[in-house]
Amino acid sequence: MHSSKQRLSVTDDLVKRPIWKSGHDRMRQNYQFTHETVKRLGLDVELEGHTGCVNCLEWNESGTILASGSDDCHINLWNPFRRRLLQSFSTGHSGNIFSVKFLPQSGDNLVISGAGDNVIRVHDLVQKVTVHVLRHHISRVKRLAVAPNTPAIFWSAAEDGTIMQFDLRDPSVFRSSGSRTILVNLNPHIGSQAEAKCLAINPARPELLAVGANDPYVRLYDRRFLKPFALRTSTVGSGQSDGSGNPFGIPFERLSFFTGEGEPPMPTDCVQYFAPGHLPLVPCEYRRRPRSLAATYVNFSEDGRELLVNLGGEQVYLFDIQQSRKPASQLLLDCPAFTGPPVVAGDHLKEHCTKEPNGAKSIRPNGAAIEGHFHRHYPRLNSAGERFKNEANSQFQNGNYSASIRLYASALEQTPDSPVLLTNRAAAYLKRQWDGDVYAALQDCLLALRIEPDYLKAHFRMARCLFELSWYQQAHQCLQQFRQRHPEYASNRTFQTLDKEIRTAIYATSDEKSSDTVSFEKDSSSQEDMQDAMTDGPRRSSRKRRRSPSRRGSTEISELEKEWRSKALDYEQRFCGHCNTTTDIKEANFLGSHFICAGSDDGSFFIWDRRTTNIVRVLKGDDSIVNCLQPHPSAPILATSGIDPVVRIWTPLADDEETRISEREVEDPLVAAAANQRRMNADPLEVMLMNMGYRIAMDEADDSDTDESDPSRRVIQCRPS
Repeated sequence: MHSSKQRLSVTDDLVKRPIWKSGHDRMRQNYQFTHETVKRLGLDVELEGHTGCVNCLEWNESGTILASGSDDCHINLWNPFRRRLLQSFSTGHSGNIFSVKFLPQSGDNLVISGAGDNVIRVHDLVQKVTVHVLRHHISRVKRLAVAPNTPAIFWSAAEDGTIMQFDLRDPSVFRSSGSRTILVNLNPHIGSQAEAKCLAINPARPELLAVGANDPYVRLYDRRFLKPFALRTSTVGSGQSDGSGNPFGIPFERLSFFTGEGEPPMPTDCVQYFAPGHLPLVPCEYRRRPRSLAATYVNFSEDGRELLVNLGGEQVYLFDIQQSRKPASQLLLDCPAFTGPPVVAGDHLKEHCTKEPNGAKSIRPNGAAIEGHFHRHYPRLNSAGERFKNEANSQFQNGNYSASIRLYASALEQTPDSPVLLTNRAAAYLKRQWDGDVYAALQDCLLALRIEPDYLKAHFRMARCLFELSWYQQAHQCLQQFRQRHPEYASNRTFQTLDKEIRTAIYATSDEKSSDTVSFEKDSSSQEDMQDAMTDGPRRSSRKRRRSPSRRGSTEISELEKEWRSKALDYEQRFCGHCNTTTDIKEANFLGSHFICAGSDDGSFFIWDRRTTNIVRVLKGDDSIVNCLQPHPSAPILATSGIDPVVRIWTPLADDEETRISEREVEDPLVAAAANQRRMNADPLEVMLMNMGYRIAMDEADDSDTDESDPSRRVIQCRPS
């Protein structure tokens, strides 16, 4: 894959292009959105025609028609190139439309829609009539999905906790009850309050179905192991129903759920779970915060290798579904610096020794910092990488941690296997303390130690990361390994301070849970004991889900669910800067091969470099919230929508239109990103005041070394939502 900043050669790619279709697709993706076109991306036109929020966008396969669904219960069809409204169709829905899809191989004549009235409708655009009404769900339908070359089948995800499959060739699907349409029922596995928020079909392997729910896990099902079935519903509480699943007087309250009685058993290997490695381990921490975790959008890359997830209440994550990445809690078990035998310090330490007056040698026993050393060969930085590193170090010293992380990422693009850059970036993550930063720092330390097993800074900072993650047992184990490998640092003040903090935390935890006892005499554990400590221990608290006081029903998770969660795979990349807490339909998407984009609660949308994860541009896309971003199938065109009743079309503008290019660009992306991170952790009252126009100084992470001159920490006014 080309770097986004790499100079592309059309001639070379044409010569090297394979003759089969995948080669054409790859070349199109490389050139659809380049660094030059993204830099000139600007607002081309606003399409007006809706009277409510625009909740969903969908291009047809050829990219000649754009469909939009809105709170006004209409589907509009647009020709963005001629800036015309082709057709406005009244769907018959009585609730907000959340998803619209063209049925494949229908000549763009059949469109399906799912809405907040729990109903799915199939529309004939030529006849301008609704041909099918499907009332199978008992709560809001949030997403629909279709598969290429599968004309009569589509899938739906709803807040009743089910994924349904509809085959329009089967007459039984048109019956309101008893039809075999349920493909996945989350209720018996994660509780009766399960909600399916989003789903996607892998375009390269249509048998793979990704599902996001109201928890941090994304589930990847193999449909070949699943067979549609029918279930009865059970009612929790009292109240009549209007037949569509909505109790009278409570439009969208969930009082019914699918029981799971009579459901065929699911094979253990029918699904693979994915989740950011730090989230399943800290449910108690997130329960104390005024936000919930839910996947609001999932999407596959065009080649089907990667899965992009917009995780509400957190960041945007990219998972590689072909190369399994274990979470850091499991990678620790294979890290010699954590479980391996002690290494006797050799001659390679001599360069860090200092002469004492009596001729004895010591290694800064009272120093305030742990110094690093190497004795192996590792890749040297080129001139560009060295320049990025020096600039990053300078920004770090000035307290500009976001800027330093950005520069370290650019340097790592030049030299990916540099333990120095990885460890330095880990230090910046530890200082910045955005959501997920500490875990990202742990990943960097683990990778640095894989490259250079005896790198002191990486080893010590790994212990610090484990402590910051509240993995106290593991932090203690790591620090004791550090002591055994490098006994000369045991008297260092930094080491002693961290050791004391870890011991204090373990004792405090032991006091809270009298059943948990800690032995400081046992500094090493067997592989089996460590596996228990890393999985059953920290993940034990994740087995209880948060219960909403306004809902009733079981929230217990099944034993099969516990097994699936214990095998969850970790992310490859993380994209930070946006805020996703206010709406649960916020999307994230691929822009060609080189960029990622996502909407935000501050009325802007972010574009990141796919390789470095750095923010490339931030553009104002709505007066309140940007929810939808759908790139054109082949051209460098992006359609966006949100709370405003308009659809906005973004295209690369001419070089002489600098005013139009910059008029909607956020001047300082790092400031906007920092404000969004504070917004995600803000008290609801503070968010309300921000929406009213007040400027609120959010509480920062407790860091005595913070420099108030850091531009990423300045308070800016967020747009009202």
